[in-house]
Amino acid sequence: MVAGKPFGMGLGPTHTVSLAEARQKALDARKLLIDGINPLAAKKQNQIAAALAVAKMMSFDQCAEAYILAHKAGWKNAKHGDQWTNTLNTYASPVFGHLPVAEIDTGLVVKCLAPIWESKTETASRVRGRIESVLGWATTSGYRTGENPARWKGHLENLLATISKTSRTKNHPSLPWPRIGAFMSALRVREGVSARAVEFAILTACRSGEVRGAQWAEFDTAGKVWTIPAERMKAKREHQVPLSDAALALLESMPKDSDDDVVFAGTKGQPLSDMSLTAVIRRMNGDDKPVWADASGDGVTVHGFRSSFRMWAAETTNYPREVAEHALAHQLPDAVERAYQRGSQFAKRAALMAEWAVYCATVPTDAVVKPIRGAA
Repeated sequence: MVAGKPFGMGLGPTHTVSLAEARQKALDARKLLIDGINPLAAKKQNQIAAALAVAKMMSFDQCAEAYILAHKAGWKNAKHGDQWTNTLNTYASPVFGHLPVAEIDTGLVVKCLAPIWESKTETASRVRGRIESVLGWATTSGYRTGENPARWKGHLENLLATISKTSRTKNHPSLPWPRIGAFMSALRVREGVSARAVEFAILTACRSGEVRGAQWAEFDTAGKVWTIPAERMKAKREHQVPLSDAALALLESMPKDSDDDVVFAGTKGQPLSDMSLTAVIRRMNGDDKPVWADASGDGVTVHGFRSSFRMWAAETTNYPREVAEHALAHQLPDAVERAYQRGSQFAKRAALMAEWAVYCATVPTDAVVKPIRGAA
């Protein structure tokens, strides 16, 4: 009886529930009545809670997919989202992707990371951070509770070796700056749009993608400036590049139909691929040991010439550090320095790039240039 109203409640079939079990269930129900709780209502609430728990159960893979969908609009490009998907599918999914996200614990995270922690440390570090983000999203969304088993500080740092960022970062192989003149001499005798794109990238100290995507509308040849729009810059900020006389002469040698055209166009007027610029250097190296290589003997990359420029500026010029950093479109590391140093140092950068172009055209008397065997 509840509030003067009778209720009937079954305790289960006799072939499943023994007499002793039925008596215990009846006792538990009467205890609820003493506390003013309707046993039938409590039973229904438990059923609803169980059904809700099942409905809210999501696997790690489902949470990862939801996290990427929720955040991809804020990422720089679609490639970033693909990297998230590919790394989690490759390393996390085989271990616990199918499991309920609420069941992911420290042991499973370590099982995922341990095989690649030392051999692919940079990748493993990114995977750990991405797992942590997905689990954090799941906790906020109510799909799991408790501490994040993928956090590093005070947790995984006790289980996995701390490998410094410096030791796990492999820089782009760069040509020692004293050999730039010899390299440019060999490069300039090669024909083809790709060779000219590599040459222009060196003269401007810009990234490969910025050069390959350059359009005629971005250039003010009278003002000797190339304005790269924010959407094509890594830092998503507009960047003005002062053009040396050598860079302007190179532009004048390129065919032009309209301002909307890509300057360094491949087939059908499309931008060159990154590999097309790399192929130029590979052909210059030939089949033997790389002629154009860094100190370790690794063949240089297009991006590595930015390091060559930076070392040349540091070793041979008196320009302040921030001038060279602005030339590379790098953000100054110190927040206070950035607050006071708001200019782009354009006039000084123009002088610096002019000196760089002159240096690139200077071949040391003791330089040996390998004969070129064919056109680019």
